[in-house]
Amino acid sequence: MRGPLLRLAALTALAAAPAMADSPGGRPVKIALPDGEQVYNQICAACHLDKAQGSPDGTVPALAHNAKLADANYPITVVMKGQGGMPWFSEMLTPAQVASVVGYVRTHFDNSYPEPVSEIDVKRIAAQGSEE
Repeated sequence: MRGPLLRLAALTALAAAPAMADSPGGRPVKIALPDGEQVYNQICAACHLDKAQGSPDGTVPALAHNAKLADANYPITVVMKGQGGMPWFSEMLTPAQVASVVGYVRTHFDNSYPEPVSEIDVKRIAAQGSEE
């Protein structure tokens, strides 16, 4: 008697599985993080780590001591449009948040690129290629 009951329970669980399957998600939701340090700590540090050192094997680039950050257009483009394994964040972060986090990274982690990054810079780069 026990065998048929176990089979019935397993069959019932399998039949219910599609109903409990994950459904496709909607668009990412803009998040409310007011400054670049908070954006970095809540989002960027998940991959680039807390001191921006990147992954030990180099698959996630270090942002610390990074000469590529000298031209603000580079990190803005990567954050807005993604590159390699990095996803784009244009649908999750506002232009103000992108400007703030790029400015934060460019002035922290032994980077010294104090030229400000503005929302206008972010919007300009976001618009590039969208007219096509």
